[in-house]
Amino acid sequence: MAIVETVRGPVDVAELGLALMHEHVVSVNPEINRDQPSMSIAGDRDAIFADVVGRLRKLAEAGVSTFVDLTVVGHGRDVAFVQEVNKQVDLHIIAATGMYTYNDVPHMFEYRPPTEDKPRDVITELFVRDIRDGIAGTGVKAAIIKVATHFQGITPGIDRVLRAAAAAHRETGVPITTHTVAAKRNGLDQQRVFAEEGVDLSRVIIGHSGDTTDLDYLRAIMDQGSLIGADRFGFYLPGRLNFDERVGVVADLCALGYSDRIVLGHDKTLYSDWFAPGEGPQADQWVHTHIPLEVLPALRQRGVADDQITQMTVGNPRRVFETQGAY
Repeated sequence: MAIVETVRGPVDVAELGLALMHEHVVSVNPEINRDQPSMSIAGDRDAIFADVVGRLRKLAEAGVSTFVDLTVVGHGRDVAFVQEVNKQVDLHIIAATGMYTYNDVPHMFEYRPPTEDKPRDVITELFVRDIRDGIAGTGVKAAIIKVATHFQGITPGIDRVLRAAAAAHRETGVPITTHTVAAKRNGLDQQRVFAEEGVDLSRVIIGHSGDTTDLDYLRAIMDQGSLIGADRFGFYLPGRLNFDERVGVVADLCALGYSDRIVLGHDKTLYSDWFAPGEGPQADQWVHTHIPLEVLPALRQRGVADDQITQMTVGNPRRVFETQGAY
């Protein structure tokens, strides 16, 4: 029996059920929230808490069992808030460790680089502590590592974070998932770095891959063993793929036999202080019930078989978390 850590404690992976693999509960700047609370979540915490709980309950009612929260250092992680929320919602929430940066690493890490005398990266140490000891004194242990590559590509800082993630993965056996810019095809760059560090690429999810219709690029990633995240359903904004295009990409890949290497998600945050109230990206279908209520029926209409849908939403997430062990 394989066990995965969740916000509510260890769970048998067989109990995960339908999983959304790239989501966010809250993204909160911890310093602003502490120092100027009226500018962040603490300014209206009770109302925000009730809203988050209500929306997650609707998600559970729609048939989703597992919510993978990929909010990490630099993205505004607040595990204590998520833990409190999860007490009110019958949902498996999986917490992440990792670092969300597109270029440089925070100064604390910049000025503590690995050296010949101390080769173990302090970034790796952070990730491993989150996995083995828990986060912020909550007892919640991370069960996945999240890192990012953006338009800037593999900068020196990003290269260091990717390699630190690879080391933490190999030490703990916890899977890796990523943020990419599909138009830049930088999922392949991430795979190259991970492979150089000895990572089994089948234990990596290359995220935001559903942002492109370039099937050659997506097949190249999957042919090297990794899963891809078709994980921005609902994010239908100008210049982005629309509903039909995103559904079409997944349907076409399933027709080519790749349903065993795709996971789904929205990359939607329930509350964020990144934008002023009412501002930021707005899309009517960008809600966490979009996949179970609208995307899955559309995939069936496009000829995707029920067993393929179950594979992408239940089987593949289960395999991600049940493939365990350091190496």
